[in-house]
Amino acid sequence: MNITELFKKLAPASHNNATTVKRLGWLNRFGPLLALLLVYGFFALLNARIVTFMALETIIQQSVIVGVAALGMTMVIISAGIDLSAGSIIAMSSVVVALLIQSLGLSPILAVLGCLLVAAMLGFINGMLITRLRMVPFIVTLGMMLAVRGFAKGLARGMPVNVEPTWLNELLATLPPDQKWLLIPPGGWLMLFLAVIIAGFLRYTPLGRHIYAVGSNEQTARLCGVDVERVKQFVYAAAGAFAGLAGIMLTSYQEQGDPTGAVGMELDIIAAVVIGGGSLSGGEGSILGSLVGAIIMTVIRTGSQLNGWPTWVTQVVTGVVIIIAVVVDRLRHRHLA
Repeated sequence: MNITELFKKLAPASHNNATTVKRLGWLNRFGPLLALLLVYGFFALLNARIVTFMALETIIQQSVIVGVAALGMTMVIISAGIDLSAGSIIAMSSVVVALLIQSLGLSPILAVLGCLLVAAMLGFINGMLITRLRMVPFIVTLGMMLAVRGFAKGLARGMPVNVEPTWLNELLATLPPDQKWLLIPPGGWLMLFLAVIIAGFLRYTPLGRHIYAVGSNEQTARLCGVDVERVKQFVYAAAGAFAGLAGIMLTSYQEQGDPTGAVGMELDIIAAVVIGGGSLSGGEGSILGSLVGAIIMTVIRTGSQLNGWPTWVTQVVTGVVIIIAVVVDRLRHRHLA
């Protein structure tokens, strides 16, 4: 066989491989959005009430708490980590911000800053234990999940902490008639603004690219001069801070600090990232995809409630969607291998 014949045989295969990679790239980028449209369209056919302004506003309100926390969780999962303490940090933060306002009489601004500092420190402790003691993220964050939840209940003495009305209560409040032009509550706009910032950070800054590098191949990243320990400490501290902000949103939504709130929410947050295209193997993840994943889960929950489905049906549907997302991720990796 001469060189010309060899190229003729190889060219179609190369072309097909390039086409497959391109298609998979489009699927990775727009797959979560397509899934959202399909899920929303399905429930819209079953019950038209889900397309009303009130229903859409409710979906955004309920998506913000998970969506904000998912911004930090996305960075953790990209770095090939996991954080099971997110739900407990959300509850702890809701109690801390309520106590700082109600018991210490701090202004809402100072209370928010203090709450974010506490949450970031909890996340930083996760990162330090993982990097300094070489502990498995699953075990470290599982222990932190239980410890932080206990501290939250202890601080609040097992009871919700009521908060006097401030501008914090308006972050996720239903918009009054004279503010309907905002379309979504201020907390929703804050989530979108932060999403743009974090997406740009991951894409255009050296530290953002290092997070992807660590998740893709930690050993190679280390050999290339990346300070892996500092990258991990940063992502866990950032995840704690975003969970803290989600706790502030929870306080706004419930108008109280709740030490028993956000139970199991860490699973919703992780699921949102996975549905949005994040890979638990690390190295892949999308901020936009994670927000879409959070909205998909809320749409499923809201659509099920509007149709009068029992809770177990909602859980089954959500679980199936998560499994499908993981299967698609595995198939995509197999084609790219």
